[in-house]
Amino acid sequence: MFHAIQSRIESVPGSSLECAISLPRQIIPGACYLITRRCFQRSFLLRPDAKTNQIFEFCLAYASGQFGVEIHAYCAMSNHYHLVLTDVDGRLPEFMHWMNVYIAKMLNARWGRTESFWAPGSYSAVRLGDEGLLIEKMLYVLMNPVVAGLVSRSDDWPGARSVAGDIGRLRKSVRRPPAFFRRSGSVPPCAILELRLPRGIDQSMVARLVGEVERAEQDCLKRRHGQPVVGAREIVRQSPLESPQSTELPGGLRPNFAANDRSLRHRMLRERRDFVRAYRDALEAFRSGLRGVIFPAGTYLLRIYVGVLCAPP
Repeated sequence: MFHAIQSRIESVPGSSLECAISLPRQIIPGACYLITRRCFQRSFLLRPDAKTNQIFEFCLAYASGQFGVEIHAYCAMSNHYHLVLTDVDGRLPEFMHWMNVYIAKMLNARWGRTESFWAPGSYSAVRLGDEGLLIEKMLYVLMNPVVAGLVSRSDDWPGARSVAGDIGRLRKSVRRPPAFFRRSGSVPPCAILELRLPRGIDQSMVARLVGEVERAEQDCLKRRHGQPVVGAREIVRQSPLESPQSTELPGGLRPNFAANDRSLRHRMLRERRDFVRAYRDALEAFRSGLRGVIFPAGTYLLRIYVGVLCAPP
């Protein structure tokens, strides 16, 4: 792996690694994120039923335990999913890779597909900068099926999802999906799925979130003006190979971080710019042969695969 990465560095004279591949990822231990991933061509490949829910929740449970990620809220819609989580150990890319790969493998096998499962470029990880925004995004995840007009209450959604009142309390065992993993392999027969309290948030904030969900459900009911929702019964009847009739406009913002407080947003932007600048300087020094150069905190790819020295977070 070192030689592969090094050859890519050396093969682009006068440039840096992020120019050859992409801007460097800054992976900070302890950061909170809103994660989104969409299915290929918006198909209903995550259409809810008992088997799909088991596959999603097992992969989520195993990957979160294996890579030190704390889950706060999740919802698997028919053609995308949302997570709110804390990346405790700075291993978010490993967590996402394992979870996405095995959900795709198992559901592709189930639906008889061999093509891409996830839409290219649909992965989004927005770092959440403050407690208020964290609560806001948890509410967004929990309310996703209701706001989309699919069900009247979040508890009616038949797919894999968390419940506001379970945060900090839920701890359930999810059985490994049959006929995929080897019985004698490294993946255990069960994985524990926990909903952890975000750090700095207590049960009183959870009670507030429960109330916010109830109010948001009432607001959605009023805005529909008597129009019916699709309903859980129709949702589970959809073909996984279908997709929404509505069109999605291309483009739009793809933020790396968010904060309600403007000064905090500006600080996060400055920190990101400082990280990219320091990374480029360190990479140029590394390319020139200085193996003892210190890369900025949050450097991921070169730290994992090359073992470069990094500043403490």
